[in-house]
Amino acid sequence: MPTTEKPTVAASQRKKPLDWRVRFGLTLTAAWIFLGSSYITTQIGWGAFSRLPAEELGSFLEGAFAPLAFLWLVIGYFLQQKELEQNTEALHAQALQIGRTAEQAIIQSEKLAASELHARQEAFLQIAQLVRAQLGAIAGLLYTSSQGDSGDGTISPVEMTQLFSEQSNGDLDLFTRRLIQAIILEEVEDERFALFYGTAIRARHSNHFLFAFERLMKNVKEVDPQGMLEDALTSSANGLLYVRMKGYQTNAPEEWSDHHKTGIQINI
Repeated sequence: MPTTEKPTVAASQRKKPLDWRVRFGLTLTAAWIFLGSSYITTQIGWGAFSRLPAEELGSFLEGAFAPLAFLWLVIGYFLQQKELEQNTEALHAQALQIGRTAEQAIIQSEKLAASELHARQEAFLQIAQLVRAQLGAIAGLLYTSSQGDSGDGTISPVEMTQLFSEQSNGDLDLFTRRLIQAIILEEVEDERFALFYGTAIRARHSNHFLFAFERLMKNVKEVDPQGMLEDALTSSANGLLYVRMKGYQTNAPEEWSDHHKTGIQINI
């Protein structure tokens, strides 16, 4: 059973029709040779032509084939010019393709950068949730120290247990809001200060709270070029409590405000 095969590139190139200039040159060459042969046959004779001296034979052949040489020189020039035009068009098309490839590479790199930023933001949001739970736990300890049995006894042990139960059920900012409420309800500024730096234990809890929030704010700058996450954190309950607490830390005694002694602190 005969099989059909696709022609190769070389075969397709061999079947490519000749340029019209080449066909024209071959026609003129054949006509010129025919006329030359006819001239020798009718005017000189091949016997006499073959006995011509070498210098005369050379002069005859030079004069006979000079027009053909000039003809093919001109044809070659035009063929070369056509080839150069084709190469120029190919180079132009290649340059356009390279330009499109570069544009695609830029678009791809932008997509990769956006994807990387999105992944970093997702990771930061998970970390922020953990830090939020940490801040809530620190605020709970601070609230217990100031409002519980070890403090002024405003909140009974039963109420304090209930508050911690509510926090464990998902209300992570419960004690943070309670501390902000205590600041608002307390009219005496010294008593407000005492909520956070009235004892060494409260100072340690306050400094730990400040350190955790400052570290979170430092990391958000790296994944939040538009500042939306940063604004959300600073306007949250933890951010509002941080601002008040930071002011009280500034006015605290050195032995309590020094983060090397009672907590850890970084600048944001």
